[in-house]
Amino acid sequence: MNTFRVIDSHTAGEPTRTIVSGVPDALGNFGTDATATEKSGRFSVKERLELMRMKFDHYRRALVNEPRGSEVMVGALLVPPQDPANLAGVIFFNNVGYLGMCGHGTIGVVETLRYLGWMLPGRQTLETCVGLVQVQLHEDHRVTVENVPSYRAIKRMPLSIEGLPELHADIAWGGNWFCLIECPDPTWLERSANDLVELSQRILAVVRETNPEVDHVELFGPPKSPGCDSRSFVLCPGGAYDRSPCGTGTSAKLACLAADKKLKPKTVWRQESYIGSSFEAEFQWHDEPHGVIAPSITSRAFVNADLQVLCHDEDPFAWGISTTR
Repeated sequence: MNTFRVIDSHTAGEPTRTIVSGVPDALGNFGTDATATEKSGRFSVKERLELMRMKFDHYRRALVNEPRGSEVMVGALLVPPQDPANLAGVIFFNNVGYLGMCGHGTIGVVETLRYLGWMLPGRQTLETCVGLVQVQLHEDHRVTVENVPSYRAIKRMPLSIEGLPELHADIAWGGNWFCLIECPDPTWLERSANDLVELSQRILAVVRETNPEVDHVELFGPPKSPGCDSRSFVLCPGGAYDRSPCGTGTSAKLACLAADKKLKPKTVWRQESYIGSSFEAEFQWHDEPHGVIAPSITSRAFVNADLQVLCHDEDPFAWGISTTR
């Protein structure tokens, strides 16, 4: 029987399940055996992600797939940093594979580190497979993430989809690749989540014909909550929608706003999610001539479970059930 420890949290309603111990030493267990940590720390997060994908993917399936998880669950594996000056490395994954970066997941990981006593309020650096992110742990469960440089690659790409008015999509990078579409009718975001998932999947299929790297869709329109600037519905890889406003999606949104001169640096943008939670976001220029920004996202996260996972040898579903669409 295999056992390992995970900490569950949610950020603005979106869950994160963080593995803190029990994985093979080849991947590295953060904060445990010094010899294993030293050996694992010789490798980058990207290298360890590829190792996990090739040899240890059953850990991903066991945690985020049924019967323990669901398609909305995002997983995170804490690993020793390659650079000792950084606090930790993080590998993000979901029900269909691995993510370059995850904004809400990073906030959940930082709150998990606080819960474990492994991080005190202040600034630290985390390693991800797409670059370094700076994190600030505040006193009241709030976390600020200074995300990887973000930018818009394509402006107002026309989309023709049967049964829909002509749409225009911005393609932008915020740690993952996004197709961002302003809803032609504000009532779009009043539809059921199932309807919006189906609509977003139709859009994604067309976008990926010419931009196969895109794996997220963000529909946005007017906010419902006072004090917010925009409301979004975000389709994630694997067919689930993001309960939070989506950290990498908000970063991509800021990149588009900055490119269009619709938002000034250091001006707070409040992004509302489909369920009504919100992120506070702002940016500074990373490379203004090339339209690259340094976005930051702030939200609260709460730990809601501390679990010992048991994988029995005789259990045919110990390592998860694939229920992807």
